[in-house]
Amino acid sequence: MREKLAIKGGSPAVNVKKYSYPILTKEDIQIAIDVLKDGKLMGSPGSPQITALAKEWKDYIGTKYCIVLNSGTAALHAAIAAAEIGPGDEVITTPFSFLTSTTSILYQNGIPVFADIDSKTYNLDPDRIEEKISEKTKAILPVDIAGLSCDIDKINAIAKRHHLLVIEDACQAHGATYKGKKVGSLSDMAAFSLQWSKNLTTGADGGLLVTNNEDFCLKAEMLARFGEIIKPGKKRTYNAYELGWMYRSDELLAAIARNRLKRLDEENALRQRNCEYLTKELSKIRGVIPPYVPENQTHVYYLYIIRFDPKVLGIDISPRIFRERVQRALIAEGVDIGQWAGRPIFSTNLFKLRQGYGKGCPWSCPYARKIEYREEDFPVLMDFMDDFAVIWSLQPPNGLDLIEQYVEAFHKVFSHLDEVLNYH
Repeated sequence: MREKLAIKGGSPAVNVKKYSYPILTKEDIQIAIDVLKDGKLMGSPGSPQITALAKEWKDYIGTKYCIVLNSGTAALHAAIAAAEIGPGDEVITTPFSFLTSTTSILYQNGIPVFADIDSKTYNLDPDRIEEKISEKTKAILPVDIAGLSCDIDKINAIAKRHHLLVIEDACQAHGATYKGKKVGSLSDMAAFSLQWSKNLTTGADGGLLVTNNEDFCLKAEMLARFGEIIKPGKKRTYNAYELGWMYRSDELLAAIARNRLKRLDEENALRQRNCEYLTKELSKIRGVIPPYVPENQTHVYYLYIIRFDPKVLGIDISPRIFRERVQRALIAEGVDIGQWAGRPIFSTNLFKLRQGYGKGCPWSCPYARKIEYREEDFPVLMDFMDDFAVIWSLQPPNGLDLIEQYVEAFHKVFSHLDEVLNYH
């Protein structure tokens, strides 16, 4: 008999320190100091740290081109703009992601069209894409959720049949592979985020856009720099060719990202070790469904997503209530668990009220057709929303001592399920 539950006054199962923020090493800090001492901080074209990061990332991913920007959102928006998505154009994407996977489409007056997710990977389901294609569809925007690649071969095949572009949101998948190739190298364009929580981070914000298409690269770079063509060593003309933005990054953050890139594979391996151990142990607990990883892919576990299944335990309770009560008990035991993007994107007020640019735009744009977002069109997603949770603090320097205590917390809670479910 395990000791008393923490929600009932017992000692928490987890008593080691958890690290939820990125740790800047002495070398990270020294590199930042060196850039500060140099005094050249702005990421102008040709800046040494920006230029070097672009080269190192494209070489790491295996693409011809890379642009360094100030966020993953900026990278996505620049890619959408470079693809010439415009008023009324439709882009098929997933309803389970961070909001900017879709606002990047709205920024160009495009219309997000959602397809349901896969029940095992939680990525965009390729088998639900073609039913969403219309004469207005111009691109597919899959998201590599949690650090696991979408089924990019199937998605590329669909895109080829229908003459569409594939713009990949790889913001959570630094270093993940699909059939032996790096995520981000197999689509028309891909965006990565360097935000503080990501596997590769500046410690603050940043973004990377990669492509093998020179025209996309040149246009994205132009649009990210005020719509101007600005070249190193060339006199600036201040002539904007199109509506552009200020998505420039800076030398300080680029330098930190470069240094952290040197240890990305090592840190991913430690994260994988932690998560694979957790998967092995949680698989032994009935009612818990750990992440699924297809044989031809590697997962880098930006998020560790689990699901709860009360039916397999013969418990007659709604999955959402079961999750809420089990999760409450796990939090009391010290497990870092909760929801991420805990509602479908189409259920946010932005989509419900169709506020956009005001007056219903871009949905009411004369170039757009009527689009409806109905929960009943997404049965897999809606079931998932009721029973999923995310476990955090699995990245280094968190080690197996913490993971073992997480496992103990799960065993403790599931061995007292009657008390957990009846506790108020």
